[in-house]
Amino acid sequence: MKELEELKERLATQRPESWEQLPDLALYMDQLISYMPRQLIRFEQGDALTSAMVNNYIKDGLLPRAEGKRYGREHLAWLTAICALKSVISMREMAQLFGAMDLQDGVQSGYEYLCKELDRALNKVAKPLDAQADREALVPLALRLALDSYASKLACQRVLGILEETDPQQGESKKKK
Repeated sequence: MKELEELKERLATQRPESWEQLPDLALYMDQLISYMPRQLIRFEQGDALTSAMVNNYIKDGLLPRAEGKRYGREHLAWLTAICALKSVISMREMAQLFGAMDLQDGVQSGYEYLCKELDRALNKVAKPLDAQADREALVPLALRLALDSYASKLACQRVLGILEETDPQQGESKKKK
């Protein structure tokens, strides 16, 4: 099936730009909005990033404020993470995850880790896709993928809950205190 072959190819090859390949010149909002679609795999126009969304991410504390109406590499890195995660976890959970991330080495190392994990996840999904599958095989495939997503989301939410319960200084549960 041609569509499945194309999906597998995109999952196996399409990746965000490396840190070094991100623009080193600051972008204005319209440039930022036009740049972001190349960062992640998209199939529909309806999920495109808008300036209102960027402003909301800034208000929610997920994205740093622009520097004089200009957005740099750090903004592109954060937006890549936000756009990848927004359909999977809530903004509150995303803020919690970002807050728990150790970014002592800077946004660049966090972005590189995100790209590495995204690569691993996309390859994991692409590998078992059978481009020769017929229409009847698509139903169980879609169900398996949906249930894998469900199980991963449950585990992610519980891990975030554990992080929230754990005091980072003591390594002990807040509930035990």
